Amino acid sequence: MTRNQSGIFVSGIYAADLVFSGRRLPAPGETVTADGFMRSHGGKGSNQAIAAVRAGAQVRFFTLIGDDAFGRAATALWQAEGICSMAKVIDEEVTGAAGIFLDTRTGHNSIFVYPGASRLMTPAHMDALEAEIAASAIFVIQLEQPAEVAARGLEIAHENGVTTILNPAPATILPDDIFARCDYLIPNETEASLLSGIAVNSLESAKAAADVLLEKGVRNVIITLGEKGAVLCNADESHLSPAVYVGPCIDTTGAGDGFAGGFAAGLARGLSPKQAMQFASALAGISVTRHGAAVSMPGIAEIEQVLKNATK
Repeated sequence: MTRNQSGIFVSGIYAADLVFSGRRLPAPGETVTADGFMRSHGGKGSNQAIAAVRAGAQVRFFTLIGDDAFGRAATALWQAEGICSMAKVIDEEVTGAAGIFLDTRTGHNSIFVYPGASRLMTPAHMDALEAEIAASAIFVIQLEQPAEVAARGLEIAHENGVTTILNPAPATILPDDIFARCDYLIPNETEASLLSGIAVNSLESAKAAADVLLEKGVRNVIITLGEKGAVLCNADESHLSPAVYVGPCIDTTGAGDGFAGGFAAGLARGLSPKQAMQFASALAGISVTRHGAAVSMPGIAEIEQVLKNATK
């Protein structure tokens, strides 16, 4: 990292979340009356940017939005959160939106997401942002925008000595050359299974999947395992970071985004990868005790208090 590199650059999508909650999810062809409804803010990129800024990081965020009510709400959100928005408005396009169906018995969810204007992101957008990416200490991206955009963003960051984090979600097959550009790859069990070809259903299988991904060129693999925590694997070691229990799980929406954004914020604070994992686990542990995605992300004081309590 050079002296003029600071903060986190996040690229991804924003989606207006339309959340329906009920005691069970509908079967195909079935209509179920919901117990509750909430409109909130989502999109993996935006969620991760908000998680990181609330955790004390300086954050730049890039996406494409439409000239509509959802886009204006997103702009107001980023301004209120203190995020440096680099979003571009695309005329005659809609802003992304997601339909989220929440099972209130378990906190688990099913999600449909439409990227809207952000589906039009291209590698050329990353090229235009090279100076801003290069000036950052950490670059974070996911796969809700086209994979070639993620690949180009990671390439630019890597070439400029920026620490790179890829959250490969939603799960999809990736070109092999993308892995060598990743300082940190943070998949969940489903994503790790798809990328490695190994069914991840235990700590041992997670380590085996991580070994496959390390052979592809990733420098560090962190597989999130839900309530079992997260495992870090690299060429030298493997380390299990336990989940941080804060209270009953109400809603897992955005928990993975909270972990990724929290991990980036931890690194930006100068924490070691193991310490940053614990920091991220505390953030995610708080978020699942609340409804919503972006709105559930805690502030730095809450995270530090949870970590302080965990060490007593």
